[in-house]
Amino acid sequence: MTERVAIVTGASGGIGQGVAVLLGEAGMAVAVHYAGNRDRAEEAAGEVKNAGGRAMVVSADIADEAQVAALFDEVEAEFGGVDVVVNTAGIMLLSPLTELDFDDFDRMHRTNVRGTFVVSQQAARRVRKGGAIINFSTSVTKLAVPSYTAYAATKGAVDAMTMILAKEMRGRDITVNAVAPGPTATPLYFNGKPQEVIDAAKKAPPLERLGEPADIAEVVAFLAGPARWVNGQVIYTNGGVA
Repeated sequence: MTERVAIVTGASGGIGQGVAVLLGEAGMAVAVHYAGNRDRAEEAAGEVKNAGGRAMVVSADIADEAQVAALFDEVEAEFGGVDVVVNTAGIMLLSPLTELDFDDFDRMHRTNVRGTFVVSQQAARRVRKGGAIINFSTSVTKLAVPSYTAYAATKGAVDAMTMILAKEMRGRDITVNAVAPGPTATPLYFNGKPQEVIDAAKKAPPLERLGEPADIAEVVAFLAGPARWVNGQVIYTNGGVA
């Protein structure tokens, strides 16, 4: 593909970093977004450059509309425009519904729902013709795993947002999709989980392993580039977990 410009939120680690690097390998200029760890973002940007892409590091509270607008301004000034926006930034705090701390619920809602909405709003206003907006959901909305109630609820909102925005972009030649990973080997997934839970998750898919960030990034790269006829979809990317 000719050079396209991508913004990847939450790109300082985990799936976001894998996405940023693979888009760099595809020849894209990538804006590596971070919220709190600039050093990790700089490392990710270095990997993008080593993979053959151009890179810059940007920071914003994704739930703050003024900061997100400024981030888009910065990327447009540096790279000349925006073609792809990938919303990987998110937080996951697990608890049975009856024991949930509402501060945790509000934190997840602010990042996962409001943050995705704010970034998507700027993306819908600015992404150039032929571009793509890619949100992040979760396979848990379908698998209904206990203790994921509040997290899955935030991602269910992302699913609805994605499918409706795809229709609102009519006539713009911009696709809008969501990627819904299953258990993926990232710090976000491993945090607080006992080994027996992780072992069970490895056995659940027919491929008998956890996903890797690269597995998820491959789907994002497809949606960001050649997949012009995939639109308004939630792509379950989980190795076949039923």
